[in-house]
Amino acid sequence: MADEPSVLSALDGRLATLTLNRPRSINALDHPMVTAMDELLRGWAADGEVGAVMLAGAGERGLCAGGDIVAIHRDASALSGNPAAGDADAAGCASAEFWRDEYRLNADIARYPKPYVAIMDGIVMGGGVGISAHANTRIVTDRTRLAMPEVGIGFVPDVGGTHLLARVPDGLGAYAALTAKSLSGADAIALGLADHFVPAGDLGAFQRALHTASLDDALAEYAQQPPESTLAAQRNWIGTAFAAETVAEIIERCRSVGTEEAGKVADTIAAKSPTALAVTLKSLRDEKPTLEETLAREYRVSLRSLLNPDMAEGIRAQVIDKDRTPSWRHADHAAVTAAEVDAFFVPLPDELELTIDTAPQEDSSV
Repeated sequence: MADEPSVLSALDGRLATLTLNRPRSINALDHPMVTAMDELLRGWAADGEVGAVMLAGAGERGLCAGGDIVAIHRDASALSGNPAAGDADAAGCASAEFWRDEYRLNADIARYPKPYVAIMDGIVMGGGVGISAHANTRIVTDRTRLAMPEVGIGFVPDVGGTHLLARVPDGLGAYAALTAKSLSGADAIALGLADHFVPAGDLGAFQRALHTASLDDALAEYAQQPPESTLAAQRNWIGTAFAAETVAEIIERCRSVGTEEAGKVADTIAAKSPTALAVTLKSLRDEKPTLEETLAREYRVSLRSLLNPDMAEGIRAQVIDKDRTPSWRHADHAAVTAAEVDAFFVPLPDELELTIDTAPQEDSSV
């Protein structure tokens, strides 16, 4: 396995298959993987013999656990530890180069001109959401555990995550972003983050069917009605609590619900980075821009997060030392100022530019 490429590709008839191949790290994305995906997808988009693309992850644990945050930690530690570091320093680091290409890939996936079937089985987190939840055909299972866990490491949802979650009604998108909790496959469909439910036991047969049958026929045979979403069933109290203007007020409203579940939600949010939470909430509450505009905004926020000590500290506590006791810049959620938050969104001297493909999409099928 060590000698195999980190991204595998295959072409069988009119179906192209792209497999993330780092199972030991739950297929965590690094820069070479993003580059390889981009090259393959662009080639298949232009190939008239390819009717559809299927994305899957190697191993039994999941599609993708996100980006390689250990590498990002090196940049965050160096930049946040240097008082003189600024936007130019952040833009010149390896993490910025990775994000530029990753976000461009996310935008290209969202406007892919052929059926792009994302198999969102097992763990699908962070960057894994970016390469799957923007797809035009999103498959979840009873093993799916989808999350945007960034606030837990002092970061802010990216890869177009704030674009997706800002459009989820009844406070459920803000719940997912601020708690960083995992969503089931049923939850993902209820929130509009996935389209079809295929039981894990049928997933292999469904994938094999895509090689010989049309996508519509394969879905008709194997897709089922998803179970009830336990998260969506709580939309009444969540909608009220997460409609508050600030993170501190959201925590207070959750506690005032008076149930054990709502109290646990309050405790979960209270333990996250106050700065990251405040920036995330603003990202969700701003005007709903296009995906391309959102990714450009997220790029600004990502670079400023490298300069904020909470990101290096959060990754240290959760991933490096694993002591689970981060020391955030602010101990009190009410202490984060509007000026601090607004600084994350100031346009950069060199903004992320995403070329919009205006060509008509091709009507293709397997």
